Amino acid sequence: MIQIKTDIVLDAKGLSCPMPIVKTKKSMNELEAGQVLEVQATDKGSKADIQAWAKSAGHQYLGTLEEGDVLKHYLRKSPGDETIERKHPNVATNEELEKMLKVNENNVVLDVRESAEYAFSHISNAISIPLGELDDRIDELNKEDEIFVVCRTGNRSDLAAQRLAEKGFTKVINVVPGMSAWTGKTININN
Repeated sequence: MIQIKTDIVLDAKGLSCPMPIVKTKKSMNELEAGQVLEVQATDKGSKADIQAWAKSAGHQYLGTLEEGDVLKHYLRKSPGDETIERKHPNVATNEELEKMLKVNENNVVLDVRESAEYAFSHISNAISIPLGELDDRIDELNKEDEIFVVCRTGNRSDLAAQRLAEKGFTKVINVVPGMSAWTGKTININN
């Protein structure tokens, strides 16, 4: 197997979203421009998450290698003038979305968590398109609809909202803090 020279190795094994991204951000701050970070993770959703975060933060996503259950993600820190992290400007709280769903349950809710997360608990009528599949499945969404994007904590949904906006969707709202603090009605595999 090819050996890749890195400047820092980050162990994010056993962590789930948003912790691999949180730790990656912290480690990237310790690097000089041009240095390479290896992030070792076991969360399968981390590939799409880290790739999207690197793009939004202005860093270079080099690629991912799989070794057994471990995903090794490689990122190169870009010069400081490229690393202003973007955030999607349109945001709603969980409570605001819950009120809107009571008025009109046909509002479009896009859940970008992994399919297993969705199966165990999701908002009624939410469309499940994991972040890593969004580019391939974007035609399933209508650009004319107002789309509320949710994930577990608001990080993946922020990246998805940015991606949709880049693709010409104009009525996209990121919902924070997301399903980790959702108190509204949910559907799950047990009901």
